[in-house]
Amino acid sequence: MQTHLSEQAKQLPRAEEAERILRSCVHCGFCNATCPTYQLIGDELDGPRGRIYLIKQVLEGNEVTAKTQLHLDRCLSCRNCESTCPSGVQYHNLLDIGRAVVDAAVPRPLAQRALRESLRAVVPHAGLFKGLTQVGQVFRPLLPASLKAKLPRTAGVAKPRPAPRHARRVLMLEGCVQPGLAPNTNAATARVLDRLGISVTPIHEAGCCGAVDYHLNAQEQGLQRARQNIDAWWPAIELGAEAIVQTASGCGAFVKDYGHLLAHDPAYAEKAKRVSTLAKDLVEVLSVEPLEQLGVRTDKRLAFHCPCTLQHAQKLGGAVESVLVRLGFALTTVPDSHLCCGSAGTYSLTQPALSRQLRDNKLNALESGKPQVIVTANIGCQTHLDGAGRTPVRHWIELVEEALH
Repeated sequence: MQTHLSEQAKQLPRAEEAERILRSCVHCGFCNATCPTYQLIGDELDGPRGRIYLIKQVLEGNEVTAKTQLHLDRCLSCRNCESTCPSGVQYHNLLDIGRAVVDAAVPRPLAQRALRESLRAVVPHAGLFKGLTQVGQVFRPLLPASLKAKLPRTAGVAKPRPAPRHARRVLMLEGCVQPGLAPNTNAATARVLDRLGISVTPIHEAGCCGAVDYHLNAQEQGLQRARQNIDAWWPAIELGAEAIVQTASGCGAFVKDYGHLLAHDPAYAEKAKRVSTLAKDLVEVLSVEPLEQLGVRTDKRLAFHCPCTLQHAQKLGGAVESVLVRLGFALTTVPDSHLCCGSAGTYSLTQPALSRQLRDNKLNALESGKPQVIVTANIGCQTHLDGAGRTPVRHWIELVEEALH
């Protein structure tokens, strides 16, 4: 499409990128056909094509309103539209640019600001988040239903991790909420990798990937977390670590974007590019290993929920399913497996009504094949789906580790 950025918009650090993305969109509308919020609401402005039009208006100098902000807030950033788009429109990058401009122009109500600042103050801090989770479990009977749904149904316990002993070494991003909500996921990963002759080198200085801050429009703070992680990992990278493994696909998608997001930072551009190259979702590591030597034995019937950050952002749809089938698990068919579950980072808290609708629709699809367990590859999806109190939802690597013999 044709676009004419305002003089003010031309001064933005990512102005050229925004203009390039806008011009790549041909307004065909194929994206709306797979957009979860458009399917629920039916408003053109709650689909990718409409949101692109809104961002175009903003960048061309038209009035920015709270309504503009609302339609952008309702976007899940699931990137389903990118999988559908025949023109390769990098919608998520345009959305980040647009949201920053809109939030700078439209002050949020106090309640929204308080919620967002609270999330940023708690979620990225693993120790604090874990402590609050443990307190929440103690006082669970007294909590409102909305908070109970965010806590694990049972308190997880991490099994012991093997000491590093192999020549092959990888790093692992521990995550900020996963250690509190599902502490055994990373331990199970370390144990399975150890059986394959790969040791996990702990890097305790690495923290939150930065996605929480970045997607709550504290973009510079999110990038600063990225820089801190790069600094923490770099010595081990120089010593030959072969990958940076993520067990949460949401974190993985963001770490893989470090190279793009820090491309204009002279101090970090090359390092960020290297880190993004080394970043691997767990399934990418396992899929090329001799899994048969694990000796997995199982008769479990599973439904796999493929997170949006795995299938649309990382383009790894079908990868986990292939590994699980190789290991002998029976997988059910999941209708509309491309659709978002409604978790989307902090979306379930900032847009609770839409999020619950998407969750219930997703659970209906996942349960249609009558699985014993639902498995997924992202802690946000896992917590969100399990919070409905229906079929148990776990990370797929824990089922694999339990089936080792």
